[in-house]
Amino acid sequence: MKPWSGFLLIGLSASLTAPRLQAQNVAPADIKACTGVNNDAQRLACYDRVAGRTQMPSAKKRVEPAATPEARVFYHENEVATENAPAPLSLLDSRWELSPKSKLGTFNLRGYKPIYVLPLFATTHQNNRPYSPNPANAVQTPLGMQSVEGKFQLSVKTKIWQGVFGDTGDLWVGYTQDSYWQVYNAKISRPFRETDYEPEAMLVFNTDYHVFGWNGRLLGIGLDHQSNGQSDPQSRSWNRVMGQIGFERANWTVVFRPWWRVPEAAKDDNNPDISNYMGRADMQIIHEWNGQEFSLLLRDSLRGGSRQHGAGRFTWSFPLVGNLRGYMEFFKGYGENILDYNHNATYLGIGISLLDWY
Repeated sequence: MKPWSGFLLIGLSASLTAPRLQAQNVAPADIKACTGVNNDAQRLACYDRVAGRTQMPSAKKRVEPAATPEARVFYHENEVATENAPAPLSLLDSRWELSPKSKLGTFNLRGYKPIYVLPLFATTHQNNRPYSPNPANAVQTPLGMQSVEGKFQLSVKTKIWQGVFGDTGDLWVGYTQDSYWQVYNAKISRPFRETDYEPEAMLVFNTDYHVFGWNGRLLGIGLDHQSNGQSDPQSRSWNRVMGQIGFERANWTVVFRPWWRVPEAAKDDNNPDISNYMGRADMQIIHEWNGQEFSLLLRDSLRGGSRQHGAGRFTWSFPLVGNLRGYMEFFKGYGENILDYNHNATYLGIGISLLDWY
């Protein structure tokens, strides 16, 4: 792991343990903005503000959701709502608190990317001899890993500075971890084959413009580190300066992320050709339909000839019981994880999701 990644991890830890700063005195638009707040007391206060319960009313009236998706009110079971509840927030607004009405202040622990557990994650071609052009990062003896394993993802973020430039621009830090567990491989004591650690810092701005019927809502720039924490020859890592441009329309969200890899000295570079496999940009498309959620990630190296490589990931989540949701993931291409950045394979995972994009 590179030295500055420790700085991001320390910053994230500090942000989650520091005293909560004064939030802006602006009520969020609806309960959807409160669902990502992990602290019980802060989440309850958020619900009360949405329901207009800053003072206990003498009479309460429950508002049922409208029949059509366009007019529905997002609320939790047994939640009391006001008669004139505001329109629900969009995905980008609820996740990044873009508009003034959605601001929840700083140091609230929130979901970032989907959180899921896949007891079954299988591939057509397990990578038992990871390699890299750097001779120190080429495995010589097969690792003995099975093609069926388990996978899980954890992902959280928190805002550490609201209004960096007066009343615009918010600074967020995030952390995502993907782990691949050889849980069925008793022959080699069920090891974790790979764990990818990804701390980030992101400066995010609210935008409002229209292109071909899409509303441009988000503009961001940040620093991203990804590594697997392993020793040579399986060590992999890279650092990126990453942009983010978000568009949305009814129940659809599209996010473009171009990036530039921070150069490293040749002798320290575990994966000198990683940009030609894990790409220089990606596009995430997310759609919500009848309580189900579909997402498609497309990634490409943006180069021609022998340097042209890419990948695609499709996911589907659907209701099971209560807040528990089923989750399916299909991946085809290069770089399903950073150890396998130059390995081409097909993967299928089935499990449950605890937090989706919407």
